Amino acid sequence: MMDLFKFLDYKQLIYTPFYCEENIWKLCEHIQQKEPELLKNCFVVFISNDIEKVLLWAQKIGNPDHNYHVIWDYHVILIYYNTDDDDDDMAVVFDYDTILPFPCSFNDYQNSVLRRYDYINSKYDCKFRIIMAEQYLRTFSSDRSRMKDSNGQFVQPPPEYPCIQTSTESNNLNSFISMNMQTFCIGQVMDLDQLRKKFSK
Repeated sequence: MMDLFKFLDYKQLIYTPFYCEENIWKLCEHIQQKEPELLKNCFVVFISNDIEKVLLWAQKIGNPDHNYHVIWDYHVILIYYNTDDDDDDMAVVFDYDTILPFPCSFNDYQNSVLRRYDYINSKYDCKFRIIMAEQYLRTFSSDRSRMKDSNGQFVQPPPEYPCIQTSTESNNLNSFISMNMQTFCIGQVMDLDQLRKKFSK
């Protein structure tokens, strides 16, 4: 499956540390421009939970002495999975912030990044909001206010390009991060077992 993504020009991909939601939006845009027929098999996945503290492993900024683990408030990845092709049985994950290859198989990703241990407090367990990439491109907006401190200063340098916004919304990032389907119905919210079932045949 990795051969499907030979069209990706890695030099053109836009990455800004700590702006994963925009990095993935730009990746979706790149796929739409280069190979639009593949976009229907692309799923944007927001990873968070009700307290906005999730434990992920194999992350570049994590401590190498502790399996590169990080507690994020949220994280965003892209999963490619062709549900219509019975011979195409491997989902592929794009995560700019992992120490794993880019992209890597979903099996490797869930074993290395999403692993769960019984001795770790369950409050850090992940939930997942899965959105079709085309819908994400149409509906996502951010004014980057989440990355500003109480004085209105950015806590991390923002991307150089303008804010991603729709004609009707300036900011709905917090709604995508939320795992409450009653207050925000775009996509589908799952737990880890449901995610594994969805992207494994």
